[in-house]
Amino acid sequence: MTNPVVKASGIVKRYGHVTAIDHSDFELYPGEILAVIGDNGAGKSSIVKAICGATIPDEGEILIEGKKVNFTSPIDARDMGIEIVYQNLALSPALSIADNMFTGREIRKEGFLGKFLRMLDKPAMETFAREKLTELGLMTVQSIKQPVETLSGGQRQGVAVARAAAFATKFIIMDEPTAALGVKESRKVLELMKDVKARGIPIILISHNMPHVFEVADRIHVHRLGKRLCTIDPKDYTMSDAVAFMTGAKEPPAEITA
Repeated sequence: MTNPVVKASGIVKRYGHVTAIDHSDFELYPGEILAVIGDNGAGKSSIVKAICGATIPDEGEILIEGKKVNFTSPIDARDMGIEIVYQNLALSPALSIADNMFTGREIRKEGFLGKFLRMLDKPAMETFAREKLTELGLMTVQSIKQPVETLSGGQRQGVAVARAAAFATKFIIMDEPTAALGVKESRKVLELMKDVKARGIPIILISHNMPHVFEVADRIHVHRLGKRLCTIDPKDYTMSDAVAFMTGAKEPPAEITA
């Protein structure tokens, strides 16, 4: 079998007497969309936070492409090519689309102006942003210079996805990307996810929306009581099965348990 892009083994995270992650395992393989589902408080967000450096595990190890990593912050993960699309988008409403795409990694002008006066190369950033939005079919905005606060919810989510796809070299984590969107805008985000996958970038999708999960996921990681309960193929199980596993109403077959 293909070596995983991410492999986490025996991850533990405690907050006082509360165990958020209880010796959990996790794998993400190249070119797949892996959905992570679980009831509220199951620890699905915690395990993903541990993988991207937002949480530092108390025990266990995380391998990225076979190499052990010890992230201390999401910046460490970003520097390695891991991008995150947060549920609240993490965009600055007053800044332009181009400025949002380059926040924290701005392109500076060459020579004296960039090195000593630290002037930004706005045309280069705008050209790059326009290219990336066009690649994903998102150039329905009036101008790449317009503030993000003037965009619709779907367009804002599109900017966040385009930013992640532009800079991710390892994989992308998407946390409830369609939670606050309408039907039409949700459809666009799902299509964007498929486009990103087609470009060879694997995706971790955290979602409560079962129809969306079963539409786009190649595998589904079911998290329960702080650990991985099982991993299922959406072609072999129904949405009712997944919910039953997730809530404890039904035990998964022994051959698919973690």
